[in-house]
Amino acid sequence: MDRRRFLLTSVAGVLATPVTARAQPAGRMSRVGFMANGKRQTHEALRAALVDGLRDLAWVEGKNLSMEDRWADGDLGRHPRLAAELAALNVDVIVLAGTAAARAAIQATRTIPIVVTAVGDPVAAGLVRSLARPGANLTGLAWQAGDLVTKQMQLLREMVPTAARLAALFHAANPTARAGVEVAARSLGVKLEILEVGAPADIPAAFEAAQRGRAEAVIVLPSPMFYAARRRLAELAARHRVPTIYEVKEYVQEGGLASYGPSFSEMYRRAATYVDKILKGAAPGELPMEQPTKFELAINIKAARALGLTIPPSLVVQAEVIE
Repeated sequence: MDRRRFLLTSVAGVLATPVTARAQPAGRMSRVGFMANGKRQTHEALRAALVDGLRDLAWVEGKNLSMEDRWADGDLGRHPRLAAELAALNVDVIVLAGTAAARAAIQATRTIPIVVTAVGDPVAAGLVRSLARPGANLTGLAWQAGDLVTKQMQLLREMVPTAARLAALFHAANPTARAGVEVAARSLGVKLEILEVGAPADIPAAFEAAQRGRAEAVIVLPSPMFYAARRRLAELAARHRVPTIYEVKEYVQEGGLASYGPSFSEMYRRAATYVDKILKGAAPGELPMEQPTKFELAINIKAARALGLTIPPSLVVQAEVIE
């Protein structure tokens, strides 16, 4: 066997080797690495949801569990360094959200289990082999962004029946979020302009471009960067007087018009069950990935009034109404 063939065979063998179970000895303090996409003040509630879920499963911070927190502060470029820090600490499991964070963690370690709380189509992104049997060292919760954006467009059309031109804000570092948005627009017969946003500083220019393009409503596609800047997004949407929909209600709590999507807090609580199983010895690659079954509609009535919109009663009765 020549050297090239040997190297290729060796690498393939490493990738194919399942991560072994890492059951924790009784009395040992287990360590969970928490890698957040945003700042502490914007993501503390999600950390709390994870910790609460772990407490329900008898993992108590300060007693038999310690947390190693890393905050990206909305800069996805920090993920490789943060993931490398957690890998160097040899934590027992890493919890994170998003495709960019997951890729960084996989590059940092092939042995430490990784639990992802929200990722769009991990199979297409090359993170796992399948949802049923992820393989390697990553598992957790996934959602289908394409299906989500179709429903969001339908809701926008119900709130703004005359809207025929939409704009979608898309973060270049989160390419899976774009999946399905053009297909959804064609199926609903609306014109769509996709506006790429590279950094938080580019968000105001994106709204200006939407206005120049005469967009009658805006969809903000899923992105950790957008989530971290959700108050700024709501302010800009109000200033430009453009109805805007997001994927989670935290945007609406900051003044955004409406959201439709899974509950981030619930997904972090659910992630605790994966952490529990892994700490008790389960191999992550053998734990099937779940998809959220509960979706939430939230509407900010004050924002609707400011835009001169009358929300149909059929939507109001379905929604969590935020004044």
